[in-house]
Amino acid sequence: MLQSPLNAYTNMQKESLSGRELEASVLSRAGIMLKQVQENWDAPDRDQKMLEAVKFNQKVWSFFQAELSDPENPLPKKLREDILNLSIFIDKRLFEVMAYPDPEKLSIVIDINFNIAAGLRTKME
Repeated sequence: MLQSPLNAYTNMQKESLSGRELEASVLSRAGIMLKQVQENWDAPDRDQKMLEAVKFNQKVWSFFQAELSDPENPLPKKLREDILNLSIFIDKRLFEVMAYPDPEKLSIVIDINFNIAAGLRTKME
């Protein structure tokens, strides 16, 4: 079975990046996918590209939800709760975008993805 380019990219990234760097890379990719849909809103394949981008974002945030729900997760409880609440907001927004498509509705999810990715890339001192 052939591997999709995205899966090949993700697998390559897993081999060469730390956990935080990998999370930042995946969040950036998720943001880029949504940004491309937003910037090409009138493209004939928009619905297909939007569905792909939304599904990818949902998978990314579902992974975070699973990780953050684990009682063994080392992050402080308050931070885990805040990120989980943010993920619920993102889920709702993505469903809203699919039900009532509007390019502006993507902006907040794009911004969140890029901002969290930037935070993950910041060196902890």
